[in-house]
Amino acid sequence: MSPLPGSAQIGVIGMAVMGSNLARNLAHHGYHVAIYNRTTAKTLEVAAEFPEEGFIVAEDLESFVASLEKPRRMILMVKAGAPTDATIDQLIPLLEPGDIVVDGGNSFFQDTRRREAKLREVGLHFVGTGISGGEVGALEGPAIMPGGSQHSYDYVGKILEDISAKYEGEPCCAYIGTDGAGHFVKMVHNGIEYADMQFIGEAYELLKSAGFAAAEMADIFATWNTGDLDSYLIEITSEVLRQVDAKTGRPLVDIVVDAAGMKGTGTWTVQEALSLGVPAAAIAESVFARATSSTPDLREAGVKALAGPDGQVKVEDRAQFVDDIRQALWASKVVAYAQGLHEIKVAAADYGWDIDVASVARIWRAGCIIRAKLLDRIANEYAANNLVTLLEAPSIAEELGKSQDAWRRVISAAVEAGVPVPGFSSALSYYDQVRAPRVNAALTQGLRDFFGAHTYRRIDEPGSFHTLWSGDRSEIKTSD
Repeated sequence: MSPLPGSAQIGVIGMAVMGSNLARNLAHHGYHVAIYNRTTAKTLEVAAEFPEEGFIVAEDLESFVASLEKPRRMILMVKAGAPTDATIDQLIPLLEPGDIVVDGGNSFFQDTRRREAKLREVGLHFVGTGISGGEVGALEGPAIMPGGSQHSYDYVGKILEDISAKYEGEPCCAYIGTDGAGHFVKMVHNGIEYADMQFIGEAYELLKSAGFAAAEMADIFATWNTGDLDSYLIEITSEVLRQVDAKTGRPLVDIVVDAAGMKGTGTWTVQEALSLGVPAAAIAESVFARATSSTPDLREAGVKALAGPDGQVKVEDRAQFVDDIRQALWASKVVAYAQGLHEIKVAAADYGWDIDVASVARIWRAGCIIRAKLLDRIANEYAANNLVTLLEAPSIAEELGKSQDAWRRVISAAVEAGVPVPGFSSALSYYDQVRAPRVNAALTQGLRDFFGAHTYRRIDEPGSFHTLWSGDRSEIKTSD
């Protein structure tokens, strides 16, 4: 039996865990929800497992579309890439001008821009929407980052805000900007997430190298989670470190293969930073660290061939060492946010998006993976100040100044012991580069002009210059 025409307020396509949980979330907020999956058995399974949700079950796309009230609103929760394109192509002939398609998958923002333009040509609205929070967030309230036309947000915004996480009663959802803005912000969110996890991993490795047991480290992370490092990732780090393997009785973290996977969003963040000319080295190092961890032949060759310290950190004052790591972790985390938010600002100018960075930080305060106490301060700083970088925000700059000595001590101890800390090191290098009146770029530009006549600028007069570095060494002004 087909569902009644126009009986659903919104529909969800894709009944894997994320899609089914999001559909349940919608139902919990009083919406009549139509559900559809390419495999009909899956649709029927979800409806049977959660009869209390009152789902309107559609066994084909035609009946799914017909079940939606007009203008039709539907959320795609299918695999990013070709499956999303295939679903859109099947939907277009069934839809009418004014209908709204929301893509809640982890799509690449350039694909979203292409899809938005394609649907706009036939009078349809496309809302590329970043959703963060995993399976639990989809059900209980994720952070939601929608991008598309303001008109389309007027029709779906309240629904998305209703089902989003709440921070002190405020929805963790807001209009981001046109076409691919929402998915771009979600991509950068994930890049920051990569860096945050790398920093936490480096803190763990340093503590372990100094002789701390897993249970001790679990207590340390739990304590940190009550202070300025209060965040979801710090909280679950404590839980992971407490887990004991039932088979061996050892900490489970010691049994897990030392290789980290990745699905691409961190890589996209770094690639886009390079394309935009935005320095995001700490985020990049976190991506490269995962790549290194998952290259066993490289690591095996290094273990066999390379000499160095034994990887054991010598600690005289354990309490001081723990607090130094806390400060290094906090400072590095700030740098990752600074790099990610800077990338968003530059991309917004480049792609014509009017993105409110303070609003982005507010969205991330709850529901998402990088939710943290720090984000409330970040949101307030961007709202109150016209910031080029988060690092110059008054309260942030002050705290970084207080933390830098501990940050440097931690990296020095790691280098002396041979413990790799690419994230901490890169974050500190960025901090030092940004605050340096001059770096080594003058010599680099001189070398470029020497071998390629790329010209250079002078500090004492305008224009571009080229020097004949060999021979008579004369200088030629090439432009004003």
